Amino acid sequence: MARKSKTESTANLGFEQKLWSAADKLRNNMDAAEYKHVVLGLIFLKYISDSFEEHHTKLIAGEGEYAGANPEDKDEYLAANVFWVPKEARWSFLQANAKLPTIGKLVDDAMVALERDNPRLKGSLNKNYGRADLDKNRLGELIDLIGSIQLADAASRSKDLLGRVFEYFLTQFASAEGKNGGQFYTPSCVVRLLVEMVAPYKGRIYDPACGSGGMFVQSEKFVESHGGKLGDISVYGQESNPTTRRLAIMNLALRGIEADFGSENADTFRRPLHPDLRADFVLANPPFNDSDWFRKDDDVRWQYGVPPKGNANFAWVQHFIHHLAPPSAGSSGGMAGFVLANGSMSSNQSGEGEIRKALIEADLVDCMVALPGQLFYSTQIPVCLWFLTRSKNDGKRRDRRKETLFIDARKMGTLIDRVHRELTEEDLAKIVSTYHSWRGDDLPQRRGERGEGTIKTQNLSASAPPREYSDIPGFCKSATTTEIAAHGHVLTPGRYVGAEEVEDDGEPFEEKMPRLIAELNSQFAESARLEQSIKANLKGLGYGG
Repeated sequence: MARKSKTESTANLGFEQKLWSAADKLRNNMDAAEYKHVVLGLIFLKYISDSFEEHHTKLIAGEGEYAGANPEDKDEYLAANVFWVPKEARWSFLQANAKLPTIGKLVDDAMVALERDNPRLKGSLNKNYGRADLDKNRLGELIDLIGSIQLADAASRSKDLLGRVFEYFLTQFASAEGKNGGQFYTPSCVVRLLVEMVAPYKGRIYDPACGSGGMFVQSEKFVESHGGKLGDISVYGQESNPTTRRLAIMNLALRGIEADFGSENADTFRRPLHPDLRADFVLANPPFNDSDWFRKDDDVRWQYGVPPKGNANFAWVQHFIHHLAPPSAGSSGGMAGFVLANGSMSSNQSGEGEIRKALIEADLVDCMVALPGQLFYSTQIPVCLWFLTRSKNDGKRRDRRKETLFIDARKMGTLIDRVHRELTEEDLAKIVSTYHSWRGDDLPQRRGERGEGTIKTQNLSASAPPREYSDIPGFCKSATTTEIAAHGHVLTPGRYVGAEEVEDDGEPFEEKMPRLIAELNSQFAESARLEQSIKANLKGLGYGG
């Protein structure tokens, strides 16, 4: 597997960077957080219109099953799971009027019409293009720029290409927004790692802090790449930020993913929108160390202890567990993979240590992964991944009861700029294959890489894992519950994996020690010589005695 260059991002697939540079030049003095919704809303509108025009062309041709069809019949599009686009919202109409001073109002009218005729999009589109402070000349240029996104075949022109652009722009806006960008975006390498380890082939996927929906998009790619069907998974999400929720709805609608985001934006702790959901998979990146959260002391979710008011980390953990499906006939129960701050692995403040101990004694903790720093736009502190499971002996995998896998990946990753790091394909493959070989998974082969029209994903979970798992000093260790208890129920991988083995160079000890001592004495002598030379030079300049 070829290693990426240090400057190459996993999201950078060719022309997207040039397109971003061109779009960013049109931003003028607008804040990135605001401009994000202007640009992404137009990209989504372009996708909706392109998909409509593709089906519209088939209906006009009237061949085969479309013989006698009316190309202006809304039901013809709904039957094909294509959004109906009224004439005033079609991209050809907007681009033809892009130079008019009223273009902002025309875009707003297009968004209103789309939501009116497609209830699934209700409340998800930005309708603020007509405001006075948005430069209409630049808006027109932006429409022309996005209108230039074209490929020869309709399929690439709609879903694949615009999906790539949307995903790349999400990454760039997260970077431009810095700390605030983390509220809506989880780095793609972290999302891929979570999804590949949890392996959501079929069932209900839940993310109660879903941001722009990246966990769901990557889950779809996982299912398709392993020969499954998009309909094999059901998606449930919740997001408290209304503008971020709109991004998630657009992101999934752009890929044809049906999702239940509840009726509106809402705080997960104050008002969970899926109270009866028992999910097969939970994938999440909740806010780190959140001190401003709502707690009800007698909440049914606090099965393993009441979380402290000053930190929501273990409130999130117990919320995830509460919504995991229990083991039943034909089902091994649910599994969760999520991101938390490193402090969650060792903190004993305000009863957090007792909650963690209860989770370990309940044998819920399957795997812990320590990640390197600088992966996130929202924080430079290192974080960890937790993997919880309802059953470690489901008959499909090895019996792992009273065992937990620890992986220390802190030394992994490659800097892609001065402050941001990414996990490489090799890093992802090593972590994923280690976990699945430890679990005893028999994963099907991933389909071959798809063409240029889609995001290429490497074969991670089926990258020839070893037949038998073995501990690797400095990287991974399978520890028993008794060993974890001996460490005070701390889950920091560094406590367990030990030091990395240093390769023996074969030099006999009786020869190596005199050589090392001689080298050290030589270094001391050189240091003393340099010190004397510096003193002499200073004396010549009139300093010193």
